Amino acid sequence: MLKSSSLKHLPNFQIGRSTSLSPSLFRSPTSKPFAASRRFHLTPLQSRLVPSKRQHNCLFQRNSLRHTTSLLPSRSLTNPSLTFMRAYTNPNLTIMAAYDPNSLANIAVFRTTHVTLDVALDFKKSAVHGTATLRLLSLSDNDGVTKEVILDSSYVDVQGIEANGETVNGWKLEDRKEPYGSALRIPLKEAVKNGKEVDIKIQFSTTDKCTALQWMEPSQTANKKHPYMFSQCQAIHCRSIFPCQDTPSVKAPITFNIRSPLPVVATGLPAGVSDYDEKTGTIVYHFKQDIPLPSYLIAVAAGDLASASIGPRSMVYTGPEELLKCKTELEEDTEPFMKAAESIVFQYPWTTYNVLILPPSFPYGGMENPNMTFATPTIISGDKSNIDVIAHELAHSWSGNLVTNANWQDFWLNEGWTTYLERRIGAAIHGEPHFDFSAIIGWKALTESVKLYADNPEFTKLVVNLEGKDPDDAFSSIPYEKGFTFIYFLDKLVGREKWNKFIPYYFNKYKTKSLTSQDFKDTVIEFFKDDEAASKAISEKVDWDAWYNNPGLPPKPEFDTSLADVCFKLADSWNELNQVAGGPWKPSADDIKGWSSGQIVVFLERISEWETPLKKELVEKLNVTYSLDKTENAEILSRFLNIGLRARDEKVYEPTAYWLGQWGRMKFVRPLYRLLNECDRELAVKTFQKNIDFYHPICRDIVKKDLKL
Repeated sequence: MLKSSSLKHLPNFQIGRSTSLSPSLFRSPTSKPFAASRRFHLTPLQSRLVPSKRQHNCLFQRNSLRHTTSLLPSRSLTNPSLTFMRAYTNPNLTIMAAYDPNSLANIAVFRTTHVTLDVALDFKKSAVHGTATLRLLSLSDNDGVTKEVILDSSYVDVQGIEANGETVNGWKLEDRKEPYGSALRIPLKEAVKNGKEVDIKIQFSTTDKCTALQWMEPSQTANKKHPYMFSQCQAIHCRSIFPCQDTPSVKAPITFNIRSPLPVVATGLPAGVSDYDEKTGTIVYHFKQDIPLPSYLIAVAAGDLASASIGPRSMVYTGPEELLKCKTELEEDTEPFMKAAESIVFQYPWTTYNVLILPPSFPYGGMENPNMTFATPTIISGDKSNIDVIAHELAHSWSGNLVTNANWQDFWLNEGWTTYLERRIGAAIHGEPHFDFSAIIGWKALTESVKLYADNPEFTKLVVNLEGKDPDDAFSSIPYEKGFTFIYFLDKLVGREKWNKFIPYYFNKYKTKSLTSQDFKDTVIEFFKDDEAASKAISEKVDWDAWYNNPGLPPKPEFDTSLADVCFKLADSWNELNQVAGGPWKPSADDIKGWSSGQIVVFLERISEWETPLKKELVEKLNVTYSLDKTENAEILSRFLNIGLRARDEKVYEPTAYWLGQWGRMKFVRPLYRLLNECDRELAVKTFQKNIDFYHPICRDIVKKDLKL
């Protein structure tokens, strides 16, 4: 392991040091410039995250959204009998749906146009304290409804509220309505006229029931020196940090002023530091995001962080000991990924693209927080085989972050498009066969998810009905892969050359906006209306209702299997060995010589598909022949453990339990727990209880449901 001191002399690294900072770079939480003589002396930890000169020079501002809105009825795609309100706004700005079954806020009456968070991170109490100021725009001429603001809140300790600087009396937290939390009702002295704004300032503190934050003791980190915290707000967890309009249909710029004893990263461009408190050893970190974003993309992390350049507009952040390995893994590919994406869509809109490699308890492969992708350490495998996760999260910069699903029923608009763009990026870098090879892996994940939801087919639809449901319960590969399949179907239907022209049109049309599946349909039809051949094909061959509302698998595309055929052939040889012992074929390490990690994954997944599991003795032979339990690649190792558990091979039970204490990524954790539970429920429950504090609250709650605890 490299220590931070050993990295000081490597190029492009920002390693901790005592630093004097120009006062012109920093502003206080009240945006008042500090005196010219004020200088700051940072601790080594704090100085690691001071933005470099290059980063400061590329900061720029964009105009925030300001709009007026009228309301017109529309129909829900998921329930034709359900009428909801869609907000039609200034045609130069946005079309946003004002219906979200997973929000308790009155988003058809008020719309957030700016958020300011002035908070402190309290590592001793594992809490965030401070104020959230929401600037809200009135959307209604009905004075009866604009005299009250209703916000989403969940387990937040609300301590006081002001409206335009005056104390609000009579505010109320309603009783909890699971799984959505408690509506916070804020009465106003007078109605807010249509087009006028009101500033709501809320004094709050998070509680130990917060579902968005994970606080880690020093012992839970790599070097065991400092505590760590990070957030995960998707889908509806931002409301457990502070009261807000917690819906993807509402997007607003945000300003962060975060006091912390440890370095901080957040969603947005760094805007300096200020107000060092020698007594507490804390300093205020400032970030600003001028492109409107939904609440689920609000993110913060703090801990013993160091950073290194991985491209002309990209940095990687992680613990000091892991920094060199992460830099090496990512630095050659990040900028090529960005250029490939820009050639498909248009110029990257967020200025910088950075990656934070989190502790292993992070529940996802990555989270596309603008300017700062949060990523699992399982992508750092030493062979660059798993960094396509970065291509996926980068693609979210357009799909999801810039153009957003209006509610979680249309989640496929985020993830289907992103998976498609990820594979287009991969094809641009690695060659066109890579597109289909990745899609073959995705199709396997899709079939597994459809089987998993056999008792709940609603969640296998492209557009799901989430009335009264927790969006996390519907999380699977279905919106990713079924959504991809639909986008790919349209691509092949009209032809790649024509579809390539639609892509930038679509993302330009809806940039900084949210849309529904109906909006997407209307846009496809509208764009191709003057192309007789394409319009005819869409009219005759696209059954929109079937694609959106039919459960189960969609029609399977014809994939180019050239990269997968060798994997299938080797799996067939093992199948023959599984059926007839003592056959002439003998496995050898040379079988997979020169293979990519992805090909090994396809080979192992093919074996896991068999109706008759691999025999126990062959599980051991498989492992010994290909050294599967020696790999650092979690994608490969998790598939091998899957095969062993399906075979009821007791030799893999304890190794599975061990790795369930090392990985927090739900992609690996959930299927392994389900299989281990079938093999040895006592061990599965014991393993979960042992590691319950290791898992992020989102993962912990979902695995509890999987294990029926």
